[in-house]
Amino acid sequence: MLTTLAIANYRSLRELIVPLAQLNIVTGPNGSGKSSVYRALRLLALTARGGVIATLAREGGLPSTLWAGPERFSRGMLTGDEPVQGGRRKEPVSLRLGFAGDQFGYAIDLGLPLIAPGTSAFMLDPVIKRECIWNGPLLRPSALLVDRQGASIRTRDESGEWQTIPQPVASFDSMMTEFSDPRGAPEMIAVREQIRSWRFYDHFRTDTESPVRLPQIGTHTPVLSDDGADLAAALQTIREIGNPAALDAAIDDAFPGASVDIVNLDGRFEVTMHQHGLLRPLKGAELSDGTLRYLLLVAALLTPRPPAVLVLNEPETSLHPDLLPALARLIAHASRHSQVLVVSHAARLIAALEREDGSHSIVLEKELGATRIADADQFDLPPWKWPAR
Repeated sequence: MLTTLAIANYRSLRELIVPLAQLNIVTGPNGSGKSSVYRALRLLALTARGGVIATLAREGGLPSTLWAGPERFSRGMLTGDEPVQGGRRKEPVSLRLGFAGDQFGYAIDLGLPLIAPGTSAFMLDPVIKRECIWNGPLLRPSALLVDRQGASIRTRDESGEWQTIPQPVASFDSMMTEFSDPRGAPEMIAVREQIRSWRFYDHFRTDTESPVRLPQIGTHTPVLSDDGADLAAALQTIREIGNPAALDAAIDDAFPGASVDIVNLDGRFEVTMHQHGLLRPLKGAELSDGTLRYLLLVAALLTPRPPAVLVLNEPETSLHPDLLPALARLIAHASRHSQVLVVSHAARLIAALEREDGSHSIVLEKELGATRIADADQFDLPPWKWPAR
């Protein structure tokens, strides 16, 4: 389980250290930084899939994603006695992401390339300056297991001695994707596979042209795709090799007396829903956006292959408020098998989740443009130390 999430200099997240539990609810007013936390988590997950640099580039590169406020706030700025202002940058450009868990911690530091102007067309592409994996909740020299500085990676062997990996790594590639020999760095492989198991669900497409509403070729689908196009196959997989009782209970909890069946049309699967009072089942094309979205969340949360971390971004979108208590119970059920993080601003969903055992609310607010955890001081936050360049 992750115990700490750390983000520095990403959008409004100037320096955010977040304690995590088994079931986490990230909330706060509009503009408080909830979406930035979600996007930072996705960036962190992309380090293990080789997509972090390209994603940052699509967001406008470091010039667009970097913290736009001053490097430091003076006492006068904090008290309002003097205006917020900045001067010449004294510290190197640095966007940092990291986490600590029960077993391992990981951090990555991204900056700008040190090349002469005009020598490359990729001068604004972020490069990876430092990556570290360590044992335990806090980075310490004695706990460091894998250390990447620039192009060089070194690992500790069984005797505790450092060994340099002869193969250099490109500045735009994470060591998590470039090194695959488990004999040389088993910890790196373990952390990479852990991160790759994280799962994210954002806004599902439910418009009239959405593939979710149409029959799709069905194969065993233990994990719902990001866009939910394989919904029918995912629901049928839950019914055959997952927890069909939980599936039926989740449908009945939200729509009393209703049930869902999957029709197989020569290998193409289609969702149908029986509702109390209707003489025939409704097809996917006939279901409301909210009903279809709830079914998508059921398929995602009752997966027969639970991830280590499951992140939901505003799952309440398009749902009627009366469905939110049922959704909260479904999320709580999923948290028995996965660490869950929900980003939401729906008061009814938040209240229902907060009543669940082991839930942890993370209420965000802004102070001088920087996101912080409301009512938290430094003694409430877990210890964290970034690796130096």
